[in-house]
Amino acid sequence: MADQGITPRSEDYSRWYLDVIAAAELIDSSPVRGSMVLRPHGYAIWEAIRADLDRRFKETGHVNAYFPLFIPQSFLSREAEHVEGFAKECAVVTHHRLRAAEGGGVEPDPAARLEEPLVVRPTSETIIWHMYGRWINSHRDLPLLINQWANVVRWEMRTRPFLRTAEFLWQEGHTAHATRAEAEEEARRMLGVYRDFCVETLAIPVLPGVKSASERFAGAEDTYTIEAMMQNGWALQAGTSHFLGQNFARAFDVTFQNEQGEREYVWATSWGVSTRLVGAAIMTHSDDTGLVLPPRVAPIHVVLVPIWRGASQKAQVLDFARRVGAALSRRFSVEIDDRDNMKPGAKYFEWERKGVPLRMEIGPRDVAKNSVFCKRRTGGDKFAIEVGDLGEAFLDAVGRELDRIQAELLARATALREARTFRVEDYAEMKARISEEPGFYLVPWHDDAEAEAAIKAETRATIRCFPLAGQEEARGRRCFYSGRPATHMAVFARAY
Repeated sequence: MADQGITPRSEDYSRWYLDVIAAAELIDSSPVRGSMVLRPHGYAIWEAIRADLDRRFKETGHVNAYFPLFIPQSFLSREAEHVEGFAKECAVVTHHRLRAAEGGGVEPDPAARLEEPLVVRPTSETIIWHMYGRWINSHRDLPLLINQWANVVRWEMRTRPFLRTAEFLWQEGHTAHATRAEAEEEARRMLGVYRDFCVETLAIPVLPGVKSASERFAGAEDTYTIEAMMQNGWALQAGTSHFLGQNFARAFDVTFQNEQGEREYVWATSWGVSTRLVGAAIMTHSDDTGLVLPPRVAPIHVVLVPIWRGASQKAQVLDFARRVGAALSRRFSVEIDDRDNMKPGAKYFEWERKGVPLRMEIGPRDVAKNSVFCKRRTGGDKFAIEVGDLGEAFLDAVGRELDRIQAELLARATALREARTFRVEDYAEMKARISEEPGFYLVPWHDDAEAEAAIKAETRATIRCFPLAGQEEARGRRCFYSGRPATHMAVFARAY
């Protein structure tokens, strides 16, 4: 263990991840197995993600609504692939009342058994398409572009905070269109929204692509994905967008009258990201000291640490720090750590573990110089910023430092992905290397579900996607596994 109580990444990456989360006070354990309690610092990161994405959704013409948590069990039987994909993960409500038990405590009341069991939503396609059947009648009702922010339950047997939990927070968009082309364009457009968000806000470079048939969302014709690379070279599916064709429209008999007066089934998409993005940010950027956050999702942008000796210095330094903090709060989220029962070094250590991007130290000399002494969470030498009259020039200088941190994190993550992306022509090479050199293995591939399953069994690597860019490289090449003519360029990786 490192002296700060965080396991080094090189020693045990999984333990390191849990230690960083604990040290930053992002979650706490729950009495329900596989569920997590989001503490304020952790929830604030999700709030920043949600606010940014919500703005992007509305800018692309979507509106928010909310649909029920409980779904009639029969609804999941309407679309065969969908029920098969989610059946093993569903939590089911069978009673609506408890009664006192003879031995103490409570038990389900046999008289309160539901006529039809209710599924706690694992995803909302079925209930939303039931409602769309009520709302859609004419081509004038289309496109219907709705998003909801909600929680879902998928009864995972093996869980990991943020990445895979029994209950998690997410958004799910569900849209209906008059033509196949419009729906396919929507699915790709929303993948682009996710890609831009990850790059611009989370400072995570992602690889956009299409999933193989075996990795496709249950009930979709095509699943588009953005794949991120974590610091250990493993992949993380950061977001997906699905072209559902007319499968759910047929299952729920959702039709519209076209301009020629004929009835047609509508075309559908769904797309979503979740609190998994918090885990992605942690594993992409954090270090052996603790959490590192991109400024654009950091709950606290700047922490001010006043330093004094004696009552006279304390009054002078605190007054200056509060004036600086008030100025900064016009544009940034600021915390002033004026606790007098803790030494400055301990304060530095605490805020570093919580991932605050910029620290400002303020002592009597800084007050005299009308400046603050700064330290970036991403490292480097300390430096001073003059506060001047605490006006826009000062705020602009601080903004530039935060932008520099944001850009530096993206550059680091991009460099890591480039260094760990390997072009391989022979399966034996990937099989020999992937344990010691995990990363993205870009290969020519002949699409074959049985071969895909065999590779997964031997290497624990799966096809993360067929990248949207560069598919022309597959022409004239041979599959790295079978030697047959390549149908795709594919990225294999081990994944969370």
